[in-house]
Amino acid sequence: MARPIWTGTLSFGLLNVPVSLMSGERKVDLSFRMLDSRDRKPIRYERVNAETGEEVPWKDVVKAFEYDKGSYVVVEEQDIKSAAPESHETVEVETFVDAGMIPPQFFEKPYVLVPAKKAEKGYVLLRETLKATKQVGIARVVIRTREYLAAVMPQDDALLLMLLRYPQELVDPADYKLPEGKPSTYRITAKEMDMAKQLIGSMSGKWVPDDYHDEFRARLEAVIKKKMKSKGALAKAEDNEPEAAEDTATNVVDFMSLLQKSIASNKRTPAKKGAAKKTARKTAKKKAPVKKAPVKKKTATAAGKSAKRRTG
Repeated sequence: MARPIWTGTLSFGLLNVPVSLMSGERKVDLSFRMLDSRDRKPIRYERVNAETGEEVPWKDVVKAFEYDKGSYVVVEEQDIKSAAPESHETVEVETFVDAGMIPPQFFEKPYVLVPAKKAEKGYVLLRETLKATKQVGIARVVIRTREYLAAVMPQDDALLLMLLRYPQELVDPADYKLPEGKPSTYRITAKEMDMAKQLIGSMSGKWVPDDYHDEFRARLEAVIKKKMKSKGALAKAEDNEPEAAEDTATNVVDFMSLLQKSIASNKRTPAKKGAAKKTARKTAKKKAPVKKAPVKKKTATAAGKSAKRRTG
């Protein structure tokens, strides 16, 4: 079973939904190693000083920004940490917009938000509300050490988190020489337009993703398998990856009260840590003096720990 990128909360208004961030894509490219043709041994890439040609050990490697040709400023680890965002465990929805307002070039990478155990109510509430209103949530999320802009959108039974590109990362199509004006400017006749429409109509169909495959990869994979069998080296790797532990978040939350407070205050930022749980405890006490089992705090995942140690 796949491991989550991190576990945290999906926050909108005063509502906080415990979720796990799971990858929404699968790498299928065939990777290759470079070998020495003389003895079929792997080639090792080394860090070499461009001036002396000597190998540089990792302890002597530093990061630097080249602000001019051949001129660098060294950036220390503490410099990077000081600029890193603080929140690593929250998808903070800041606003909601119509789904059709985001141009396709802004979408970059998909993830799937999976609700924690007993957190389904808030998850379904947001999912179905987004479907009904045809809106998506615009959020900020920190993955490893970088903060991303993202869109939270519903798809069937899932809430997808689509990473978005910042405007600065996009090239304005107007920067290129493009044909402007009406079709008549390019001597396109009405008959040609009609014929083009007929052609598109004859080729129209339903979008069926499974109908499309990477044919080059399939052919190359067949060649590799054939060569492996010819040398009796066909082997199957075992998947020993342990399953991720389930979250033990509580689902006893007064959603109506939180929604009313969020609307009244028009608050878009997430609630302070523990606010939702405090509200839940107060509500539970009013309804009945039922003892609640303590909620175990989940330790950070291995990916989260390594993300804090690494800085890019």
